[in-house]
This record gives sequence, C-alpha cells and structure tokens, in this order.
Amino acid sequence: MNRSLIRRLTGDERGVSAIEFALIAPIMIAFYMGMTEFCQGFMAQKRMGHVSSMVADLVAQEATVTPATVTDIFDIGDLIMAPFPTATLRQRVSSVTMTNGVAVVDWSRGEGEAPRATGSAMVIPPDLVTNGESLIVSEVTYDYDSAADYLMPGLTRFAQNQYLRPRKSARTECQTCPAT
Repeated sequence: MNRSLIRRLTGDERGVSAIEFALIAPIMIAFYMGMTEFCQGFMAQKRMGHVSSMVADLVAQEATVTPATVTDIFDIGDLIMAPFPTATLRQRVSSVTMTNGVAVVDWSRGEGEAPRATGSAMVIPPDLVTNGESLIVSEVTYDYDSAADYLMPGLTRFAQNQYLRPRKSARTECQTCPAT
C-alpha cells in the first residue's frame, strides 16, 4: 500500500506549473522592476540633456541678455524636468571668447551652480571657435535619486554641456551681469 502511494505521487503532474511559476516569478518581477527603473533614469537623463540644449539655444538667440532673462530661462529648464524633482538640477550658462588660443569667460550665470569667474580660462573642445569668436556654453548636472534604492543605491549624476555660437550678433552680451 505504501509503495503504490509513492508510485501514484511521483506520477502525479498536477501543480507542476504552479511550482515553476513560483520559481520564475521573483526573477521576472525583479527584471520588470529593474527595467522600469532603468527607463525612469533614462528619461531623467534625456530631460536633463534637453534642458542643457534649451538653455544654450535660448541664450544664443539673444544679442543681449539680463540676469532676469537668464533666470527665466533657468525656470523653463525646471519646467522641462517635470515630473522629476528639480532640487538637484544645477544649471550654468557662460559666454566665452577665444583669445590667443584660450577660451576666456566674458560673463556667467548659474542656478544651483556657482557662475564662472569673469576673465577666467575655460576648457572647451578643440576647433569649436577661432580667435575672436564667441561661444555660449551651457552646463547642466542632475543628481538622479532612484525611487527603488534597492536596485540603484545612491545618486546617479548626469551631466551635459552644450556649445552654441551666438546667432544675432558676434557675442551675446550681459552688461548687467555682476562680475564674479
């Protein structure tokens, strides 16, 4: 009798699917959560890159800007980041002119990031401008904090720089920007 019970239980295949599902489900759920978090981080990075290009583009379209204009442009950057929090979004825009082979800062404004010192040298990629030419440089960083800290512990810092030539004049001026 005992032998027939063992034979009957080993031949019974009911519940095999439930056991397989119980083994695979945690892996599939973790994979799904990981992909969701990856997509959120990727979206935050793309929005931050869009902020960087938008700041440079809007400043490069002006012949003259004021600190209030630049602050308004930075505020637009905050709106682009929605629905992500903007507490860790740092923006800086600078106008640089190539002088004797060195990119020199004409003026700089920052939000969450200190502006560059007027007259200081700045490293830019080679061959963007020649002596006497000007460039608008937008620098944006964003610290992405994962909602699922068990998947991505700590902060992930995204950074992007954009380099654009002024469009309406040889140099975008900001005469009322305070010297730093």
